[in-house]
Amino acid sequence: MRRKILIPIAVLLIIVGIGFFLFEPVSKEIGKAEAEKAVRQFDELADEIGVSEDKDTKKKTDSEGGADNGSQVTEYYSDGRQKPTRDDILRLREDSLKYNKKILNHQGTVKTKDYTKPALNLINYHIYDNVYGYISAPTIGMQLPVYLGGSDNTMNYGAANLGYTSLPTGGKNTNCVIAGHTGYIGRVYFDNLSGLSIGDTVTVRNYWKRISYNVIKKRVVDDKTSDYMFIQSGRSLLTLVTCVDDGKGGFDRLIVTCEEM
Repeated sequence: MRRKILIPIAVLLIIVGIGFFLFEPVSKEIGKAEAEKAVRQFDELADEIGVSEDKDTKKKTDSEGGADNGSQVTEYYSDGRQKPTRDDILRLREDSLKYNKKILNHQGTVKTKDYTKPALNLINYHIYDNVYGYISAPTIGMQLPVYLGGSDNTMNYGAANLGYTSLPTGGKNTNCVIAGHTGYIGRVYFDNLSGLSIGDTVTVRNYWKRISYNVIKKRVVDDKTSDYMFIQSGRSLLTLVTCVDDGKGGFDRLIVTCEEM
């Protein structure tokens, strides 16, 4: 009788043990698949809208002279929500550039809580998933959607563009700071960030362009240091941030600085 009871208990413990062992790698694969799906959906939508910085800058000039500005017919998702149009994305680009100029005089004055705030409300442009674009780094196998605002909720799904830092538009006088988790159970996120080397390429795609950066610097700082978030005059920077163990029960910050090619 006792043996009959012990056998199913042992089997159950083995199953639980296997499940526990497999949970993290399986969850990471699921997380990777979810990130890849978000990136794929972004690519499909951006390609469908078809805004290109060079092409649409010329179209804007032409439209001022009376030519057609190439606005798209309004389309809708199956749930009735409007899809973003070319005009929405052109407006998003204009508002993004305005935002980047507006924050130039706020360096060193931003409160920590402000980094959680999204720079723009993407719903105003008929973008409902808060995805501004995505970041990729082939040498470490990283490809993640970029959400606006460094809140806990946002960072649970991918990388986050911190509020009151530049939006990822490229161009002089910008420093786009993107943060991601490390050691988050079931997700890779920025776990491999330390694997980036000087000279590696990191790319950000938004709705109208791809921006390529070179890794130029890596360092570890304490959690009170914030100078890496500052815009540097005349430069186009991308700063990647994640937490690393400080060896004392707390966390430092790994900072990877990249400059536009």
